[in-house]
Amino acid sequence: MNPDTIRDLILQGLPGARVQVTGDDGVHFEAEVVSEAFAGKPLLARHRMVYATLGALMGREIHALAIVRAQTPDEAAGA
Repeated sequence: MNPDTIRDLILQGLPGARVQVTGDDGVHFEAEVVSEAFAGKPLLARHRMVYATLGALMGREIHALAIVRAQTPDEAAGA
């Protein structure tokens, strides 16, 4: 597994999002996701939305994904 593949999967599940994924060991990754779909949702729900885009890969091919940022565009802009 690589960061680009994870980024593409998140984008498929959250179209229009801005996504950055890093990780260099092939199983542990960090993601920053900015999406309008997060509007009105608490942090835990936002994280669940991101994890849902990866489905069965979580805990298998992707051992760990730390979501370091899950914000709406307004939040990311500091509004």
